[in-house]
Amino acid sequence: MAGIIYPGTFDPITLGHVDLVRRASKLFDRIIIAVAQSDKKNPLFSLEDRIELCRQCFSDIPGMEYVSFKGLTIDLADRLDCHTFLRGVRAVSDYEYELQLARMNRAMNPKVETLFLTPGEGLSHVSSSLLREVASMGGDVSRFVPPHVLEALNGKFN
Repeated sequence: MAGIIYPGTFDPITLGHVDLVRRASKLFDRIIIAVAQSDKKNPLFSLEDRIELCRQCFSDIPGMEYVSFKGLTIDLADRLDCHTFLRGVRAVSDYEYELQLARMNRAMNPKVETLFLTPGEGLSHVSSSLLREVASMGGDVSRFVPPHVLEALNGKFN
């Protein structure tokens, strides 16, 4: 079974993330959403909440798995016996960073491959950190997150 790992903090998951996973689900039988603990980023949502918000987005897609992790994604790949990563690239700056990361991962583990996808139309400016900031100031982010995520964000800021 061909599988892919989509690592990230998903704090919160956005329609850009959802778009990438839905498109990847047409290419892979197994998609693992790997939610990083990411204590350095001081996440808005707990690890458990982030996993649940992701799970609710993809209940209709077979072959979805959800794990949490801390540390290197290449170590996670070995533990899960899945050596392909999905990464989203919104701009040239993302590509430069992601290319460095992909090369480092491959240098540390030659079995690792990275698949880059660009977000769908109208989603290239969406990032979790920007959405958190806008939502914290009362801005409308409903066009950029699934309804259940909007509800969770409103619960944090209202």
